[in-house]
Amino acid sequence: MTTYIVTGANGGLGEVVTRRLAATGGRVVMACRDVDGARRIADGIDGDVTVGKLDLADLDSVRAFADTVDEVDVLVNNAGLMYVPLTRTKQGFEMQFGVNHLGHFALTGLLLDRLTDRVVAVSSVAHRQNFRWRMDDPNYEHRRYLRTEAYGQSKLANMMFARELQRRFETAGSAKKAYYVHPGVSATGLFARTDTPLDAVLKPAVSLLNNPPEKAAEALVLAATDPDLDPHPWWGPTQLMQSRGPVGKCPTTSTSKDEAKWAELWDVSERLTGVSYPL
Repeated sequence: MTTYIVTGANGGLGEVVTRRLAATGGRVVMACRDVDGARRIADGIDGDVTVGKLDLADLDSVRAFADTVDEVDVLVNNAGLMYVPLTRTKQGFEMQFGVNHLGHFALTGLLLDRLTDRVVAVSSVAHRQNFRWRMDDPNYEHRRYLRTEAYGQSKLANMMFARELQRRFETAGSAKKAYYVHPGVSATGLFARTDTPLDAVLKPAVSLLNNPPEKAAEALVLAATDPDLDPHPWWGPTQLMQSRGPVGKCPTTSTSKDEAKWAELWDVSERLTGVSYPL
C-alpha cells in the first residue's frame, strides 16, 4: 500500500487530492494546522485516511510532525498562503516565503531518509510575479513589502526547490523523484484569505478563469501517482494562460531555469531552517 502525506489537506485542492489518493487504495495522512477541521473531512472519506498536526509557520511543529512519520512513499507539498499582509512565522520569516517554501523545505529534508518514491511541489503561474529575486533579503526585512511579489517569490522558490532536488537525486544516483506542478487558477479557500481590497479584484477574475478544484487537482494527482511521469517539465493546465484545460507541459520563466539561483535558494533555505539534506 502506498503511503501519501498531503499538506494543507483540510479544504480546497488538498481535500480533493486526499479523496483521489484514498480512492486508489493508498493510505493518506492529512498534515494540517486545523486538526479538527481535517478530522471532519477525513471522517467523510472512504479509505485509510488519518490526520496529523502540522503548522508550516512553525519549524518546531514541522519537526514534531516529522518525528511521527515512520515511512512515506509520496509527499505532496500542497499547503499555501496567498497575498497576505506582512506577517511573520514563529521563527520570523515572511509568512508566504516561510509557509509556502521554507516549511516545506524543512519538512522534505527531515523526511528524506524515510521517503521511498517522490516529492510533489505545488507552484503557480504567479511565479512570474517575482521581479526582484533577492535571496540577500528573502524575508523583506530591508525592502518594501509587496504581497504579490512575495507570493510570486514563494511560488518561484517552490519550482526552483523541486528542480534542484531532482538534480541532486540524479547526481546521487537516486531513483527518487521531485516534481513541480501547478493547478491553474482555482477558486479555493486560498483566494479568501487575503482580507484586503484585493479580494474585490481577485474573486471576479477567478470566476472568469476558474479551474474547479476537481480539475485543478489533476496535475497534483498525476505527479503523485504516475510511475512513468517525467520529472523535468512543469505539469499543469495548458489553456487560457495556463489557468485551466487539460494537463500538459507548461513553459516557465528564464529565472526559474537558472541553476545558480537554485543553488543560492538552497543555501539560504538550509541556513534559515537549519535543515541540511544528505544529498
